[in-house]
Amino acid sequence: MKFTAFERSLQGTGASRRLRFAGKVPGIVYGAGEAVAIELDHNALFHALRKETFHASILEMELAGKVEKVLLRDYQMHAYRPLVLHVDFQRVDASTKIHKKIPLHFINEAESDAVKIDKCTIEHVVTALDIECFAEQLPEHLVVDLGKVVKGQTIHLDDLTLAPGIKVRTHGRKNPVIATVVDAVAEEIIVAPVASEEPAKGKKGKK
Repeated sequence: MKFTAFERSLQGTGASRRLRFAGKVPGIVYGAGEAVAIELDHNALFHALRKETFHASILEMELAGKVEKVLLRDYQMHAYRPLVLHVDFQRVDASTKIHKKIPLHFINEAESDAVKIDKCTIEHVVTALDIECFAEQLPEHLVVDLGKVVKGQTIHLDDLTLAPGIKVRTHGRKNPVIATVVDAVAEEIIVAPVASEEPAKGKKGKK
């Protein structure tokens, strides 16, 4: 995915505020050389941030007529307005070793015996994994194939097939659970009691 950035000469709170008022977003690109202050078109960046690819893949940034490979590292949003306040990028190359959270894509869930035959549901316990690899190996997402899961099964990290060179950082957890098959819940039908049609007997009044 490619985007365009421009060098930013003025810095500071006041300059950043004026940039935002003009529809721009201040940012910085660092790594593999000198850090450079940049600015980007707000609307283009805002829409790019809504795409999964922009967060989890190597990007091509055109800056001053030169295209560099970068990785989105951080961004700040306004507390309650749809406004991007700042963005950080890191330069990368084939030799750069990085770690980043990568989303999981679950496929073939409806085709599994657990869902199709036993009417179970599959709970996605984890939706992203923190991986470590060289920049050129960074995947946009990791695939979890649920097509062969059965009733009562639990899918762990060791059950996933990862490309060579990709290591998952589990932060001390050994073989964490990725997804689990949950048995179908039987519906309990509660029948409300039928009110008696016999009229209530009242006390006879005195004549």
